[in-house]
Amino acid sequence: MSPEDVEVEQCMVVAKLSATRLVPVQPAGRWYEAYCLRRRNKHSLSHHSLQSSSSEESSSGLSTDEEDEAMLKSLDPKEWKDQDHYTVLGLGKVRNKATEGQIKKAYKKKVLKHHPDKRKASGQDVKEGDDDYFTCITRAYEILGNSNKRRSYDSIDPEFDDSIPSSSVSKENFFPEFLPVFQANSRWSNKKNAPTFGDINSSYEEVNNFYAFWYDFDSWREYSYLDEEEKEKGENREERRWIEKQNKAARLKRKKEETTRIRQLVDNAYACDPRIQKFKDDEKERKLAQKRAKQEVARAKAEEEEKKRREELEAERLKKEQEEEIAKAQAAEIKKERDAQKKVMKKEKKNFRTAVKEFDYFAEDDNERVQNMQDVDKLAELLSLASLQSLNENLTSGDLEKARAAYQTQVKEMNEQLEKEKQKQMDAMRKQTGGASESAGSKDWSHDELQTLIKAVNVFPAGTTSRWEAIASFINQHIEGSNRNAKETLSKAKSLQKMDADQKQAVNEKAFQKFAKDHKAVSSSKEDGVSERFETVGEQQVSQTGSNPAPWTAEEQKLLEQALKTYTANTPERWERIAEVIPSRSKRDCMKRYKELAELVRAKKAAQAAAASKAKKT
Repeated sequence: MSPEDVEVEQCMVVAKLSATRLVPVQPAGRWYEAYCLRRRNKHSLSHHSLQSSSSEESSSGLSTDEEDEAMLKSLDPKEWKDQDHYTVLGLGKVRNKATEGQIKKAYKKKVLKHHPDKRKASGQDVKEGDDDYFTCITRAYEILGNSNKRRSYDSIDPEFDDSIPSSSVSKENFFPEFLPVFQANSRWSNKKNAPTFGDINSSYEEVNNFYAFWYDFDSWREYSYLDEEEKEKGENREERRWIEKQNKAARLKRKKEETTRIRQLVDNAYACDPRIQKFKDDEKERKLAQKRAKQEVARAKAEEEEKKRREELEAERLKKEQEEEIAKAQAAEIKKERDAQKKVMKKEKKNFRTAVKEFDYFAEDDNERVQNMQDVDKLAELLSLASLQSLNENLTSGDLEKARAAYQTQVKEMNEQLEKEKQKQMDAMRKQTGGASESAGSKDWSHDELQTLIKAVNVFPAGTTSRWEAIASFINQHIEGSNRNAKETLSKAKSLQKMDADQKQAVNEKAFQKFAKDHKAVSSSKEDGVSERFETVGEQQVSQTGSNPAPWTAEEQKLLEQALKTYTANTPERWERIAEVIPSRSKRDCMKRYKELAELVRAKKAAQAAAASKAKKT
């Protein structure tokens, strides 16, 4: 009947079919075993049904009589230890998987067939005593029938392959090469249910558990069966102990070799396992992903911080520019006021000097004139603008006595103020130094002693052996009546270092006055006589051309050095004063000489630094 002839009243969906899945089915069971036996023996189905009894015999793993008859007769009872006991009992196919029942059954079968009495009754030749091959059957059952002896024999099963694959197995052949080896060696494990070998899709936990199990493999395999001598054969206790010792050493050696073999097997598998490399690559990729994620977060954070920092810098820059503009405006205003005040001050100073000069410095003789000239310079520098203006008003009033009184009053107040400041500074210096020199009972230092101390400090620089003793001795040798020790010298040197700029300038001026007095080019005339001074060639050059091209003499160099010490960098109109000290040189000559000396000093320092660096390299 064709499908078209079938009348279908109604079609409907009752339920959905489940998805198909692949289920592994392994051949097993009684009928599969019968099929295998027929195929091996090349029997038909009818022939196998007629000989169903042989199926039961084969199912037990026993060999046929025709298979073992010749083998048993070829056995030598004296070499029973080297024989395959499973094969002797006909269990060569089952071997270590044979049960106790199978072993007893096989032994009974062999006894019924090969017992010497049976063979004598059938007219077969039988050897006397232990020379008959039946002894091998008895020995085989003695070993396999005892669980301890069977375990010992199974440990050295001659049919077991102890070879392991090498570490150069390719990834494609890894599973076919290593899987059967691990399955075979798992029989030695004390722990049941060993982890499976898995496949290429096994998870990391499965693979890790597998290798952890095999790296900590606990084997029951022992080698007592291979003992060269039996302990019971010893004639006395010492000999039995010696035999036991030798056997134990041999067993331990073989056990170590077995442990090494298992470890080498696991190492080779681990080295060739493609899953391990895959896990390593995955872990590496995971770490790289984490690192990239961290770098991305750090980069975003750095960009945010950089953006924030730039905004802050921009805001700070704008604020700073605004502040600078305000400060510039204020500074310009202050400078303008200062310049105006400076201009007024300069005008008042000029008026003051002119007015005093018109009154001939209020002097009656030359000495008083020189002193008053110095006082005029001090007043011009020290008086404030208001005081200077008030003094100028008195000087320009036209009244000589009033002008003289105003001038002398200002000089007196200035000297008193200077004396107070000097005394105050000396008191402060004594407090700082702690009055070490006074407590030691020493007298005050004279001017010559101070100058000699300054010179000695330069002569004996830091690092000199017994430096301060040498400096004290130097002062005592050059200053008559001086008796200074190292402690006093060190204390005074420290106090000089702590002196402020004004005190140092006063000392330098005093030293310069003494220097100028000792090196005066033209000696002074008598007190009452009028001195006459002639211009030198250098002075004429300066007055005519504004410069002296002649080389600097040693005397001029000394005057320049002392003037540089006297008039420091913060001294007003410094180079004009220095040029006044050296009549034969102009201001430009002094500045030019100072620059030349500075260049020489810098060149010397550069040469010393280059020599030092070269010495370090060598």
